[in-house]
Amino acid sequence: MAPIRDHAPTDPFPELHGHGLRLRPWDAGSGSDVDTWLRGMRDPEFRRWNTPLRPVDDRRSARESLLAREQSAAEGTSLSFRIADAHSDTALGHIGVNEIKYHLKVARVGYWVLPEARGQGVATRALLLAARWAFAELGLHRLELDHAVGHDVSCRIAERCGFPYEGTLRGAIFAEGRHDAFRDAHLHARLSTDPEPTGP
Repeated sequence: MAPIRDHAPTDPFPELHGHGLRLRPWDAGSGSDVDTWLRGMRDPEFRRWNTPLRPVDDRRSARESLLAREQSAAEGTSLSFRIADAHSDTALGHIGVNEIKYHLKVARVGYWVLPEARGQGVATRALLLAARWAFAELGLHRLELDHAVGHDVSCRIAERCGFPYEGTLRGAIFAEGRHDAFRDAHLHARLSTDPEPTGP
């Protein structure tokens, strides 16, 4: 069944620019994109805080993961962006606007940054850019963001980008490296009517 929409995106594969970044859709046909996706998903720090439903351990599974994201973008249910430096186009990480529910005007955002790009405000800048686009172009009212309890860096990024802490979700996400155990998550959210953050 197709998603119920009252504000479909004008472009299912948009490209965003701002804050020194270029956000464009991942390309499953690009060997470079597949390798970058695989490296990000295999990063120990990523795996410490995130347990994907389907593991990405090799180039085949990385490509399949990106193909699934392209399909979700075509259907308008999620949009996944490669974060890159605006000038060099060097890959820096990933940000996604996921689980888009147009009838409720809500979606969830998630992100990760490659090891060599951390400490440069990449996630903050990307989240500000993606949130502005989601509110303006998708007509959303609420963006949610959650992270494992204890991931203080992600907590600070959310707060800087105007996503205040709303509460703790008990047993809401998989425990590290497991699909048979769970851990708590902090929920943050931002509304389209909230004040625009001053900047990165």
